[in-house]
Amino acid sequence: MKINSTVLLTLILLILMMGAGSVSAFLGFELGSSALKGVTAPDGRPTTKFASNKTNTNNSQQGGLVLLKEEEILKIVKARIEGKTKAAKSEKLEDDDEETNSSKQKPEEKPPQVVEEKLQPGFPVTAQSQGVTMSVQSVRYSGGDLLLKVKMQNKGKDSVRFLYSFLDVTDDKGRTLSASTEGLPTELPVNGPAFSGTVSIPTALLDDVKKISLALTDYPAQQLKLEASNIPVER
Repeated sequence: MKINSTVLLTLILLILMMGAGSVSAFLGFELGSSALKGVTAPDGRPTTKFASNKTNTNNSQQGGLVLLKEEEILKIVKARIEGKTKAAKSEKLEDDDEETNSSKQKPEEKPPQVVEEKLQPGFPVTAQSQGVTMSVQSVRYSGGDLLLKVKMQNKGKDSVRFLYSFLDVTDDKGRTLSASTEGLPTELPVNGPAFSGTVSIPTALLDDVKKISLALTDYPAQQLKLEASNIPVER
């Protein structure tokens, strides 16, 4: 009985295996067939190829694809290049016209006018010696000081040097006043430009003063003497 049951079990297993193999083969065949649907073998006949190419060409033309000749392509490219060139030239001409119009519309710039200095009454007070000139152009009070604007120029034959610690400042009563200078040249060249500077005097020394005088000599030769007298300083 044991042998018969073993044989029976073996047969059943073989039948199941064969059935499974058959099912797998059938499923594989079906999958392969569905995958190869629409796939055909290439046709090696030349007449068939020519006919198929002609048909494809007709289909492509019907679908909107147009093949241009080389001459037509060159004409199109040339036309585009000429169009871009003309457009660039027209833009350049427009820019040139705009620049010309802007230059015409832009008003001409006039050179700045030289405004003559308006002098106070009684000025300038000028002193001259051997071609050297010292003139007091104006006076004004500012920050506790009396400021005298002074111009100096040399039209003589030799250059002149000055040491402003030797500048004498006196009031209308003969008293000596302390003063300081700023911007005045230590040397005046021959036929040079006019130099401007300032002489400062403390206002505390000018309570009852109406006029002052300046005296300056060259250094170290002391061959010339510049005296500017009766400079009005009354407030």
